[in-house]
Amino acid sequence: MGDQLKIFTGNAHPQLAQRISEHLGVPLGNVAVGRFSDGEISVKFQENIRGTDLFLIQPTPPPSDNLFELLTMMDAAKRASARRITAVIPYFGYARQDRKDEGRVPITAKLVADMLTVAGANRIIAMDLHAAQIQGYFNIPFDHLYASAVLIEYVKSRQMKNLVMVSPDVGSLKMARAYARRIGCGYAMVDKVRAKANESEAVHLIGDVKGMNAMIVDDMVDTGGSMVGTAAILRERGVLRIEAVCTHALLSKDGWKKIQDSEIEKFLACDTLPPKNTKEFTKFATVSVAGLFAEAIRRTHDEESISTLFI
Repeated sequence: MGDQLKIFTGNAHPQLAQRISEHLGVPLGNVAVGRFSDGEISVKFQENIRGTDLFLIQPTPPPSDNLFELLTMMDAAKRASARRITAVIPYFGYARQDRKDEGRVPITAKLVADMLTVAGANRIIAMDLHAAQIQGYFNIPFDHLYASAVLIEYVKSRQMKNLVMVSPDVGSLKMARAYARRIGCGYAMVDKVRAKANESEAVHLIGDVKGMNAMIVDDMVDTGGSMVGTAAILRERGVLRIEAVCTHALLSKDGWKKIQDSEIEKFLACDTLPPKNTKEFTKFATVSVAGLFAEAIRRTHDEESISTLFI
């Protein structure tokens, strides 16, 4: 039993956990994550985990139950004497408030980091944080994976001529530049003014895009406003074909419809978040990052370097 690799998941995204399990060749462990009659979360591991190398796979998008399920599973694992507990968080929620940019606001990313550590996490594996500096909020090892390994291969497979990678804001400029360098194409950026949270206005395009084909790249798409606004200004500036890729497709409210009705002709996202009902969203496709997470878990368990995955 000692040092045995075991993986478990909560209710947030069991489909991704199953894919990771299949890549690893390790079956998902048996844990009961349910509710008491008043809605309070209950957790019980249904098998012996003493001395094990435990990996808990759980993205933490809203509602907050997803985060609290992860915290509760970690507390149960710690009290059941797991040797090491690694929280595998494909989408790290509550990351957008990562600093005090105005008075009387919280730093929720730091709050979540503290909760995860206190609950029993010995290590964190996450993908495409909204702000890379969040790693510094932890005093435990943090492995930050990048979806670029799979998304760049997808972009290459599209074989789009005269391609330009486009960042919808300054926050994704580094990502667009990295993609452009590895693909061997140019890049551009939309400069926008944000009136308030979830509302922005695209105002300037930096870069030459006329007569080109554009691939918009972002780490996270929430309401879809920035992505749609970027596509609109690209079309105005003479772009021929517009596609988009992102890691985390939250697409809250009517985000799906916005993109469906936009100038974007194809939209690809990773499977870091649970699937939504997208039967009418004909432009949408997904690519799995299960293989990346499985390899990171395997190397972590075997005490091997995973730096080659940080690309």
